[in-house]
Amino acid sequence: MQIFGKFTTKFDMDFINGHYIYLNENEDDKITPADLETMLKKKRKTVCGTVILYNPELTPVGYSMSHFLQEDGFEQYDEFVPLTENPMSYIINAGLKNIYPGKLVEIKYLFGYNRSNIAPTPIIEEFDADLDKLSSRQFTRYDKELNYLDVPNIRLSGKFVFFGMGHKYDRHHKAISHYAQSLAAQVRKLDKQIVFLHDNNYDIEEAIDLAYFLSPVATGKMKEIRANAFKEVFKESPHKVVKIRL
Repeated sequence: MQIFGKFTTKFDMDFINGHYIYLNENEDDKITPADLETMLKKKRKTVCGTVILYNPELTPVGYSMSHFLQEDGFEQYDEFVPLTENPMSYIINAGLKNIYPGKLVEIKYLFGYNRSNIAPTPIIEEFDADLDKLSSRQFTRYDKELNYLDVPNIRLSGKFVFFGMGHKYDRHHKAISHYAQSLAAQVRKLDKQIVFLHDNNYDIEEAIDLAYFLSPVATGKMKEIRANAFKEVFKESPHKVVKIRL
């Protein structure tokens, strides 16, 4: 597995403006950022599918997680650089490497702001307020193009879309819930295999309508269950939605 990401900075904040995982065919199969750029010119052939997550928590190799990488001496903005492995990348690689060797997986995010532990912070309140302004000319706190998906015009590569952006949306953040639901509805219109993890709370149709998609990463007793369930999604082709039974 090799991970590449492109960081873009604006207003002293870092956003992910491209994120791919390369599924190496063997130990000797390695690519460079230049090779990645070449592969991305033929996305139809080189990208197997898209995984959509909540927000990035990524670090370039040689750096620690930072609110603003420029303060740590990072200068390679707007170009693909190797990224440090993390739990999510391990899970994605384990589930896809055997069925899509030599291919790229594209990772997209509901929110592109590169920040750890974002959910319990006031940042979410700002996101919610921003989303009400996206279709207007009003200024947003976070960059419209870098932080938010252009849902009506979203472009997706590969055969499948795996929704893994989570399911716990605060009922007070109605704009965020609507944003996630609109994304699911738009992707449903495209010619892609839609797959995700869910549980006993909702059936498949309800989960799509409500954007109720369990993250592959969990803690405690659910850690292994979720990771194995992700593998189960891609065990066969066509891929399938997996229900976690507790």
